[in-house]
Amino acid sequence: MNSPLIQLLVLAGIAIFLILRLKSVLGTREGFEKPPVPKGPSAKSSRTGFEVIEGGPDPDITDHVEKDSEAAQELAAMKRIEPSFSVTEFIQGARGAYEMIVMGFERGELDEIQPYLAEDVFEAFVDGVAAREDKGLKVEAEFIGIRETRIQDVHFDKDTNRADITMRFVAELTSVVRDKGGDIVEGSATSAKRQKDSWTFSRVMGENDPNWLLVATDA
Repeated sequence: MNSPLIQLLVLAGIAIFLILRLKSVLGTREGFEKPPVPKGPSAKSSRTGFEVIEGGPDPDITDHVEKDSEAAQELAAMKRIEPSFSVTEFIQGARGAYEMIVMGFERGELDEIQPYLAEDVFEAFVDGVAAREDKGLKVEAEFIGIRETRIQDVHFDKDTNRADITMRFVAELTSVVRDKGGDIVEGSATSAKRQKDSWTFSRVMGENDPNWLLVATDA
């Protein structure tokens, strides 16, 4: 047997020996390694004994109001009473209610929106529609869309669990007021007007009735 072949066999033997040694030290891996099991939210440190609490700002709140603001604290207090309450879903519902109520008032169709209005607000709407009819005026309106929706103010009474959320709306619509003869006395059928409103919706948190009532309007 020649010398190069002997050297090759010796090197191969050394390589096999090293591979077996590495396997015995490092072990083998199959597929993806499982990530370390995270500790539960109430896991305690073995060295310090203090409780580690996981968590942080609620994005359902901080997406709509400033973190650590008074409004954020009030919304958090509301969620503690009613954990299923969603700020995002409330805002979406408020947008839909705003359009429905505005158009109901413009068209004088108050019966459809009465369930969403506090009694004094409904009475004010009735008086407004009646005043138009007494003058023989008719409103023709078309809702174009809402340009801005944001939470303006939040108040939560911890004694009664009553929540009041004031929303700021900026919307665009066309509105024409015609007299008995059909002549336009106000507005334009072609030019949209921008309407700004601050509306307050109220509800007692934790009750079975999920409906919010419009309790105040302020342009």
